[in-house]
Amino acid sequence: MGDLTHEELKKQQDFRAEMIPHLDALYNFALRLTTDPTDAEDLVQDTIVKAFRFFNSYEKGTNAKAWLFRILKNSYINNYRKKSKQPHQVDYDEVSTYYETVRSEQSDTTDMEDIMYRELLDDQVTRALEKLPEDFRTVVLLCDVEGFTYEEIANMLDVPIGTIRSRLHRGRNLLRAALTEYADQKGYKRD
Repeated sequence: MGDLTHEELKKQQDFRAEMIPHLDALYNFALRLTTDPTDAEDLVQDTIVKAFRFFNSYEKGTNAKAWLFRILKNSYINNYRKKSKQPHQVDYDEVSTYYETVRSEQSDTTDMEDIMYRELLDDQVTRALEKLPEDFRTVVLLCDVEGFTYEEIANMLDVPIGTIRSRLHRGRNLLRAALTEYADQKGYKRD
């Protein structure tokens, strides 16, 4: 393999600087969409390859996270929603330098009780999210978990902002109902 040109090296440096900080969020979103770690990893790999391939069309300094999420969502629609098709195979070596940073092994606390409680709650929220219809789940994740604005979400999903507001309202209500039912079953008292 020959030496990289100055332009190719610059593209790699710019790509790392703009895109790599968002890989944890990208993986988390992929995992929530696919509900399977292997599929999420494949989806992130596919997204990174596409993002690198089309990096020249990215306007440097704009919202890199929203750009990546849009690529990921489109890849998910094209590859993973169609159960009859195999997902695209990606050469791991092609993306390994970027992909290794997807997972963070850090933990915020060493208090085991706090970790267990947080994971139990996270599991219940995750299960409740997974039960939401996909359109509602996607909008709730993008807004409430990832912090995107209504405008950014509408742009990512190519739907009117009113549809985003409606899906978010319905998704939150469904999520609230599921978590209220869980709380009632466990005997938690509501104010």
